[in-house]
Amino acid sequence: MTRDDPDAGRKGALPAVAAIAERIVLAAAALALVVLGFFFLAAALMAGAVLAGVILIRLWWLQRRIRKAEEARYLTTEYTVVDRERPPTPRLPPGG
Repeated sequence: MTRDDPDAGRKGALPAVAAIAERIVLAAAALALVVLGFFFLAAALMAGAVLAGVILIRLWWLQRRIRKAEEARYLTTEYTVVDRERPPTPRLPPGG
């Protein structure tokens, strides 16, 4: 420090204050980026889950439609076989 430069004392103190302020601003910016990254990741995961759900529902719907078409291809029903006994005598008169 010389007499020629009266601001020499203040110049030494300013970089320290500027460095602290710079660190605070950088820390705030880093924290903001971390928070934004977290919310972006959460939104991306939710969008992926919704997209996966839509795809799974679509595949289920297609399989259901194909299964219904396959079932409608063949006619199916329930039935019972009834055996009738032959009448013991003919119904028409003989020689008639």
